[in-house]
Amino acid sequence: MAALEEEFTLSAVPLGAGPDGLLGVEQCDKTDQFLVTDSGRTVILYKVSDQKPLGSWSVKQGQIITCPAVCNFQTGEYIVVHDNKVLRLWTNEDVNLDKVFKATLSAEVYRIHSIQGTEPVVLFREGAVRGLEALLAEPQQKIESVISDEEVIKWTKFFMVFRHPALIFITEKHGNYFAYVQKFNSRDLSKYTLLLGQEEKSDIQSFSASVDRKFISLMSLSSDGCIYETLIPIHPSDSENNQNQRVVRSLLLKTVVSGNARNGAALTVLDQDHVAVLGLPLPASKECLSIWNTKFQTLQISKELPQGTSGQLWYYGEHLFVLHGKFLTVIPYKCEVSSLAGALGKLKHSQDPGTHAVPHFVNWETCQECGLGYQNSEPSKRILRRRKIEANAQPEVPASKQLLSTIKKDSEKHIEIELRKFLATKRTPDFHTVIGDVVIGLLERCKTEPSFYPRNSLMQLVQMRVLSYSLCPGLMEVALERTDVQMLQLCLQQFPDIPEAVTCACLKIFLSIGDDSLQETDVNMESVSDYSDVVQDEKMEEQTGILQNGFSPEEENCSNCDKELNEKPQNTVEETTSCPVIPKRAALLNAILHSAYSETFLLPHLKDIPAQHITLFLQYLYFLYLKCSENATMTLSGIHPPTLNQIMDWICLLLDANFTVVVMIPEAKRLLLSLYKFVKSQICICSELNKIEVSFRELQKLNQEKNNRELYSIEVLELF
Repeated sequence: MAALEEEFTLSAVPLGAGPDGLLGVEQCDKTDQFLVTDSGRTVILYKVSDQKPLGSWSVKQGQIITCPAVCNFQTGEYIVVHDNKVLRLWTNEDVNLDKVFKATLSAEVYRIHSIQGTEPVVLFREGAVRGLEALLAEPQQKIESVISDEEVIKWTKFFMVFRHPALIFITEKHGNYFAYVQKFNSRDLSKYTLLLGQEEKSDIQSFSASVDRKFISLMSLSSDGCIYETLIPIHPSDSENNQNQRVVRSLLLKTVVSGNARNGAALTVLDQDHVAVLGLPLPASKECLSIWNTKFQTLQISKELPQGTSGQLWYYGEHLFVLHGKFLTVIPYKCEVSSLAGALGKLKHSQDPGTHAVPHFVNWETCQECGLGYQNSEPSKRILRRRKIEANAQPEVPASKQLLSTIKKDSEKHIEIELRKFLATKRTPDFHTVIGDVVIGLLERCKTEPSFYPRNSLMQLVQMRVLSYSLCPGLMEVALERTDVQMLQLCLQQFPDIPEAVTCACLKIFLSIGDDSLQETDVNMESVSDYSDVVQDEKMEEQTGILQNGFSPEEENCSNCDKELNEKPQNTVEETTSCPVIPKRAALLNAILHSAYSETFLLPHLKDIPAQHITLFLQYLYFLYLKCSENATMTLSGIHPPTLNQIMDWICLLLDANFTVVVMIPEAKRLLLSLYKFVKSQICICSELNKIEVSFRELQKLNQEKNNRELYSIEVLELF
């Protein structure tokens, strides 16, 4: 159960602040004091319990603060950067920032981070990180570039892992997101690509993260209103260090806010089971601050913010800081230990006098470190020691066997969570075999339990790029039975050894499934680009005169076809052709075009496809050819589009397998005539090229004899 208490106003936004409101709210060495930095020139120190400022500092007119001020917990000093490169240090006794310590750096600063137990670190816009002391010792030192060109830092967080500082920052480039983890005890920098899965690509509006002993749990709030989770290992294997690894994000909460919020939305992790979300809920017309239980997928409490927000949210201790209208508002909150009764709002708070609530989980290690253990409880110590000895005596079950055991009995959601944890751990030499065993285990349960279909887990495994059809032949069989076109498309893109019979089975489903069903399905659309435009249906004939290179053939073998192609009735209006299939079906058919095959084994299976579907596929292929003909390179736009050779090969395959059937269909008459004219025009062009081939040979001979010429000469060449 969670509660939002009555809010109070801490301060008004200064008049000099920019349109983005505040740069940040940072905690000081005293837990009740916070530094508030606006996006203009001012830093103010507040004491929250008294709701009053303790000090205020501003940079000169014409200067602008470019990252939030922080407190150095080791010295009690405050640090801020203005104009991207100028670093200032001051204390409570200082009044004028222009007279305090100043250091001009050699590169632009993105953010300064400071937490208890370690010195502050400086993150530069190019991804490099420096400790504050080393930077102050040599302010003009050269700063290397860590991230690539056009890569922009979007979010960053600094935390302690096993008493050692670690920094994570997220970058974005062309809609792709990357995570960098910098550990300072080992100086390791690991890079991860955040795979967005097969859903439509959406912009990520906010990030938050928490950390435990093995993983960094990275949560992201996307523009589709959903919260996703990505598990990033804290200790990658040595072979994976400094390499671009892939991690998949999975859906954690669905549609918690609308993507149409005026100022965006924000997310922050409160504890292991609760997150706070700032944004516009779908049923509401005003922006709200809400707390969700991620363990039980429930909304705990929500508070309307009628004056609107800036989409900024900060969290420290038991206080949430929100920019509400023109005021910085503090909202105290409470989150109880997560339980099903509490998540459903049915937890009983009434207790007998003298009784105390017992927490569900106790971290004994934390209690001992903090001095909370019972000093005189010898029996308790003995019990704990005995339990520890018994635990050590039991052999540790490998993670792969634990996962296989989970697959046999647990729910789809729990399997997905455990699978993500397993994939984020260090890879063993038998990793490929283990992944195959996991897929087989999932598929065996799918066959015994018809209602069980762990689609997200299967897609996550396929995206690891370690599977093949021969390793898990039952996967595509199950996808075909369930008409899961997204899974089939992914398998066609990833598996290099799919049998021709399975390829044709996929083609049948792609051609027969209804448009309404496809519209509700997530499909990878990378291979489809700009298919909404119409193309000239008579373009082939228009090109004939150009491609003939100015010749007017008179031979009998070409004159008739040339006449038929070039002579058009005067009352004929040139028609246009649009794409005969919707974009999602086009993306699926493109996956078929990219698949590997053997013509000998493929032709018999193509004969089993209904004639009307063959006609539709031929119409789409002819449309693709016309799109290719629109530019000189004869290629299609987009990412991994079909090539001209693939298009022509499949036209030939379909006609070879089904010509006697298709020729009898009235709907295919116009298409076959267009293809017939196209073939005849190609024959004419080849005939003309053969004619000038002899002339080119003569020119080549003359070119070879150029050594016998003088320095200057005039030559007349006659071509017949």
